[in-house]
Amino acid sequence: MTCRFIEPDSAIAEWDMYFEEPSAEAPPVDRLLGWAWPDWVTAPLNDGVEVFALPQRLTGALTNASSDGLEELAGRWTTRVRSEDGHDLTDDDLLAVLQGVARLAASAVNTGGGLYSWSS
Repeated sequence: MTCRFIEPDSAIAEWDMYFEEPSAEAPPVDRLLGWAWPDWVTAPLNDGVEVFALPQRLTGALTNASSDGLEELAGRWTTRVRSEDGHDLTDDDLLAVLQGVARLAASAVNTGGGLYSWSS
């Protein structure tokens, strides 16, 4: 799954928060910042590369998410991105990103593997 201009660590934290505490409303920034953020697989390098492991509970939640749940989360995520930056930072379809990640999560669960985010 490829996307542009998305901050993976905050996205992963927001998705995890959504599945633990579902709500169509975007969380307050202080609440999101206080959430458990994903673990680095390796420390960030000087070239900007970051690799995060998605929490197992999030991988499972994405695997089992309904279409309606993914749509609600995409709407909430879009609202937060716009409220923080005043505009869309990405030209990606955030629902399509979530649907793609959910398919990858299902594959990871089916093979007994993990789900990771690599960004540069």
